[in-house]
Amino acid sequence: MSMRHFIDITDLSVEEVNQTIALADAIIAQPDQYRIRMVGKKLATLFFEPSTRTRLSFEAAMMELGGNVLGFSSSDSSSAAKGESVRDTIRTVSCYADIAAIRHPKEGAPLAAAEVSDIPVVNAGDGGHNHPTQTLTDLLTIHREKGRLQDMVIGVCGDLKFGRTVHSLLTAMSRYAGNSIIMISPLELSVPSYIKEELKKNGISFKEVTDLDEVISKLDMLYMTRVQRERFFNEADYLRLKDSCILNMDKLARSKKDLIIMHPLPRVNEIARQVDDDPRACYFKQVRYGKFIRMALIIKLLEGF
Repeated sequence: MSMRHFIDITDLSVEEVNQTIALADAIIAQPDQYRIRMVGKKLATLFFEPSTRTRLSFEAAMMELGGNVLGFSSSDSSSAAKGESVRDTIRTVSCYADIAAIRHPKEGAPLAAAEVSDIPVVNAGDGGHNHPTQTLTDLLTIHREKGRLQDMVIGVCGDLKFGRTVHSLLTAMSRYAGNSIIMISPLELSVPSYIKEELKKNGISFKEVTDLDEVISKLDMLYMTRVQRERFFNEADYLRLKDSCILNMDKLARSKKDLIIMHPLPRVNEIARQVDDDPRACYFKQVRYGKFIRMALIIKLLEGF
């Protein structure tokens, strides 16, 4: 079996994505059958950037498969603080672990690690570029809550410029037939042009608006994102834009009854707390699904598709 890395959602074919979702479904249905699947295996979580959900999700996934976990949760607690490169770090970690999940603030760092790694590397988020395991989480959520991944009107709202989860999700959903995209953001935070070109190439219709109110009634799913303070160079720009897209109960009243509301978290104030109790809110379900899809991905990368 040739070694596979997972750096971008397109590293998996649509069929392989569907296989991974099907395996996650099987794990959810019969978790006891997978309790010892990774006994004797070790996952390294190399997190050069803070994370709660992604890191703990990877660790919980490996532990529930019977494996072990080692790693670090910030660059300050690794040899990166001494100037070690990510390539040297992964070469070292390859001596200790069977698979590695890497989060890094610089775009392309997980790819650079994969080029020299002796073990499978999973991109757990690189700067404002990609977050493909969050995308698998999102796809599993949509599949389980809507029963399909095609023929939907998809709204993405908030920081669409720096939001790596949005970039990966739009790429993934553009590979399923019949989807259309509505992008909702201030002009300064609109989707990068390379993502729009990819949508055009795949024949996906999309439009850009600045007001959630005018389109919420058309949506089958709404993917909210926070305006990310850590991606801004100018504090004044962040403060001006941070409240530009907020979902509250008044807006939700105009949406479809079977709308699903998703968010990669953490949330700041872009979704009112009252929305949490609405049956259309799925963002905490997403957190749970994230563990199961990462369990499935670990199995697939270590045992083969």
